[in-house]
Amino acid sequence: MPLLRFVVGLSPARAAGTCILAVFFTTLGGSYRHYKLGHLDARFTAPVIVSGALTTTAFSIAFVPISSHGRWLDFGIGLVFALISLRMILEGLPRAGTGRDAEPRGLRRENSLQTRLFIGGAAGVLPGLLGIGTGVILVPAFTYLLSLPIKAAVASSLTSFCANAFVSSTFKLAQGFIDLRVALPICVGTLVGSNAGALLNKRFPNKTVKLIFGLVFSYVSLKFLIAF
Repeated sequence: MPLLRFVVGLSPARAAGTCILAVFFTTLGGSYRHYKLGHLDARFTAPVIVSGALTTTAFSIAFVPISSHGRWLDFGIGLVFALISLRMILEGLPRAGTGRDAEPRGLRRENSLQTRLFIGGAAGVLPGLLGIGTGVILVPAFTYLLSLPIKAAVASSLTSFCANAFVSSTFKLAQGFIDLRVALPICVGTLVGSNAGALLNKRFPNKTVKLIFGLVFSYVSLKFLIAF
């Protein structure tokens, strides 16, 4: 998103549309890998996918009148990135008395259909409205609220967001907010880069990765907020 906005020079609306299409291809590959590894329970995740797709549809329709207010799109993206950076930095900082990353203990709500519908609905807002991902919402929600193991939480998050990204990118393509000359090479690159990133991720501790990305997102959020 920041590269499309500030390096390629796309407008906020076209950057959002082009970004969400590229993210769809990234999450598609990740979802398939987790499915083959047996990390995904499709029936359990289905309500999250359905409610997320409905919310994404509603906010994709609302995106049309909002698209003419580019500075507000920049502000919204900057605010979301600021919250993401804060969470990553806090989780990346060393804590006294902790060793390896502990897996959080959540509430036992695996059978709560209402909770899954709420999680999906909340996660569908950002892809439809701003064209950005919702892993920062979905992974903690699956982990803390539904008590899924981290690999299952990541698999469910990727699959849910993949569906949201597909809906959002379909709308934005029809609405004329996707620059295919920019999007197609990026989609190819993300398929390669996501696999390379997965391999590199194994070489670094989780806290180190979170701290680095937290600092990067802090800089990115300032770029968007200054643009506002």
